[in-house]
Amino acid sequence: MLEVENLSKQYSTAQGPLPILSEVTFSLAPGDSMSIIGPSGVGKSTLLYVLGALDPPTTGTVTLDGENPFTLPESELAVFRNNQVGFVFQDHLLLPQCTVLENVLLPTLVATPDASIRERAVDLIEQVGLKPRLEHRPGELSGGERQRVALARALIRQPQLLLCDEPTGNLDRESADTVSSLLFDLHRQRQAILVVVTHNVALAQRCARQSRLNDRTLEPVSL
Repeated sequence: MLEVENLSKQYSTAQGPLPILSEVTFSLAPGDSMSIIGPSGVGKSTLLYVLGALDPPTTGTVTLDGENPFTLPESELAVFRNNQVGFVFQDHLLLPQCTVLENVLLPTLVATPDASIRERAVDLIEQVGLKPRLEHRPGELSGGERQRVALARALIRQPQLLLCDEPTGNLDRESADTVSSLLFDLHRQRQAILVVVTHNVALAQRCARQSRLNDRTLEPVSL
């Protein structure tokens, strides 16, 4: 269960505090999906970074399966992020010198070696339709294929929480549809909690719950 209670976020500037989020509260159970829409610059990505334990809230709490990651020492926080949270960003952020398989395996390198990890990576790559590209490097892939690799990488640790920040924002319509379908197919199989930030209304509508971030608050909407 992801539980967010009275989450507020502000940054210090030379002109004084800059509020970004105010009293955001919601909860999501395993298997739930929620999209977040809203104008650029209102704090959608900031909210994802807080949910993913990349940036602490100013006030309020975020707990995943009853654990507040921001109470953990830095070393344990890094382990929590790596094990419990998967990220898919607008830019795939693949390492150009690494193969498809190596990129998918990256989040596992800090863990104790596990003979099943490579098998799981190959299985994920096959599920996103890229097994023939296993040894290819990102420069040899299309934009849509690179984003499919990023999706497989986000799921390799079998996270409880999958966070997607404009996952189709850089793709043409056909590639966006393919990535969206794979995202929701894999989400249904794994029953993770899915939160998607997007300007793509069709993608937002595929989530069971839709919300809009505006004027620093998150409100449910119907799209």
